[in-house]
Amino acid sequence: MTEGDGRFRLGRRGLIAGAAGLILPGLAEAAAPQAQLSAARGETRITLPIGPGIAWRVSATLRPARLVVELPNQRWRGPARLSGAGLVTEARREGSGGTQTLILALAGPVAAPQVAAAPGQLIIRLRPGPAEEFARLAHGRPLATAALPPRGPLPLVMLDAGHGGRDPGTIGRQGTHEKRITLAAALELKRQLEAAGRCRVALTRGRDVFIPLGSRVEMARRREAALFLSLHADSAPGARGASVYTLSETATDSLAAGLARRENQADRNGGLRLPSVSPEVQRILLSLIRQETRAGSERMARLVVDSLEGEMALLPNTHRRAGFVVLKAPDVPAALVEMGFLSNAQDEAALNRASHRAKVATALAEAIHGFLGASGAVVAGG
Repeated sequence: MTEGDGRFRLGRRGLIAGAAGLILPGLAEAAAPQAQLSAARGETRITLPIGPGIAWRVSATLRPARLVVELPNQRWRGPARLSGAGLVTEARREGSGGTQTLILALAGPVAAPQVAAAPGQLIIRLRPGPAEEFARLAHGRPLATAALPPRGPLPLVMLDAGHGGRDPGTIGRQGTHEKRITLAAALELKRQLEAAGRCRVALTRGRDVFIPLGSRVEMARRREAALFLSLHADSAPGARGASVYTLSETATDSLAAGLARRENQADRNGGLRLPSVSPEVQRILLSLIRQETRAGSERMARLVVDSLEGEMALLPNTHRRAGFVVLKAPDVPAALVEMGFLSNAQDEAALNRASHRAKVATALAEAIHGFLGASGAVVAGG
């Protein structure tokens, strides 16, 4: 956890420190928030009890229309979901350990939320607003301002363009090399993310070179990336449409298992540095870190599906799981996106169009911003 930067990135040290705080003595717990949601006289009100000195942030996403409320260093003892009221159709808690996120699904566009921090409470008031205004909010216009802590480095997103060099990946019916499509898409996504200015971006490869899978994972771990996103356009008989994969030693289906087998060229175990504690405590710490990482990966996958849905063809059961090597870092949330299948003529034609790759990149950028909690304005308190 990086403190005081207003962006609450969980790097490797932050994950270890957060996990250690759950089991090592002498670390105090923060207050336990419980959300309240109500509507009256055309206004929807969300009230979150927060402890003293607690930071917070509110951001927005466009597709689907949502508000995201982040509460680092907070313990949550309450229902995981709240029934909707007014402009909020549902409130859903995500997160584990000391970082909590409240996702507010909106019935439609809202005006700039009124956000206020009172002693022990964070209050958000919502009223309907025009779609154009909400779109501006979701693309970076400030929602509100408060005393911001000093800025630290922006979170790092590692983009992995699949294959490269002597490994062309799938070759489509019209001769399209997967390595060229993944690199072009990664460069476009990097351009869009850097233009938004809400994160730093690094590429595992920025040209046509071969990089072993283990090295790609290690790049993300060495630089303590907040997110690792691997881009592919594989081959599968009869398959068409985009899909997203997260790590599981047991594949959800034969297609996911087959893709993982083809992609995995080598495996490499982590080398995670843990505090000087007993082997039993180290095992507990590693388990907690992996749980936190996988929870982040699952959240990213849901955001990717939400952003892609309605924008392009999707593979049925869009979120799948398999044992891809590039997803196996124990301390970096990761997802693999199949942008389509070059074995399908329609997907191949679409992925060869720069306009379509830009559309994919826009959807993925929105998902990344939602994951980082930086797609709208940043407001901090405490």
